[in-house]
Amino acid sequence: MESGSTWVQIPSAIVTLVIGMILVLTGLWIGQSFNLLPVDASANAPIYDELFQVLFTIGAILFIGIVGLLVFSLIRFRRRPGQLGDGIAMEGNLPLEIFWTAVPAIVVLFVGLYSYDIYDRMGGMADLNGHGMDHHAELASVRHSEPDDENRIWGGIAPAKSSGDVIPVEVTALQFAFIFHYPEQNITSGELHVPTGQTVELRMKANDVIHAFWVPEFRLKQDVIPGQPTVLNFTPTRPGTYPIVCAELCGPYHGGMRSTVVVDEADEWQTWFSSNAKPTPTTDATVANT
Repeated sequence: MESGSTWVQIPSAIVTLVIGMILVLTGLWIGQSFNLLPVDASANAPIYDELFQVLFTIGAILFIGIVGLLVFSLIRFRRRPGQLGDGIAMEGNLPLEIFWTAVPAIVVLFVGLYSYDIYDRMGGMADLNGHGMDHHAELASVRHSEPDDENRIWGGIAPAKSSGDVIPVEVTALQFAFIFHYPEQNITSGELHVPTGQTVELRMKANDVIHAFWVPEFRLKQDVIPGQPTVLNFTPTRPGTYPIVCAELCGPYHGGMRSTVVVDEADEWQTWFSSNAKPTPTTDATVANT
């Protein structure tokens, strides 16, 4: 009596489910194990990194799945020796069409809602012209202006959590440099100096064309548009020197429009701030009384 082997036919649904689980677990492992971003140096950075990990995980799942399907199709449906005619004509597969329509729609909806939540947590959805963010009288007068006022704040990032006093810095973007002015001590600098653990408020304007203020380590990028004042708040968390890059094509020397943000400990920054402060000008009456 000859003994034969019996092959068990596994349902395609189970095979598809197992492959899908392996694909998802692999994507999760890649998304959690590999960090392609630079060092995080602001309070907003960990919030943005959450979104990047989710997008990286979804991208890894899609990439591995699509490439794997292509490789499988190339091997499984390749032309065999002796085959001279065309392949079997196939038309219509309602379950497959529903699947590849529903899954991308769900993914896009999830990414959109999650991105909105991340942007809101970073302070991007706050009312910059409202009454709840009056850190300084000068900016309060701007934020309380009418919607058609030329000084209206058009966009930016509000502080999610205020850490003590806010340091105001006026930023002017022009071809091809960023100019930083500290109004409290009348300091003008080509570099941005800020302390750790304290919220900084950049009041930005462009003098000529559209620019973009980008610090990769802070996970912040904000367009600066002529005629549209912009506010950008952030809290540095890691001392160091980081590049400031204009990320909007602004002319023939756009590539050279760079600056530096120097994050110091609080005492070191206070020393820099005091040593660069300009003395208060004395009036004639003050001189006469001395």
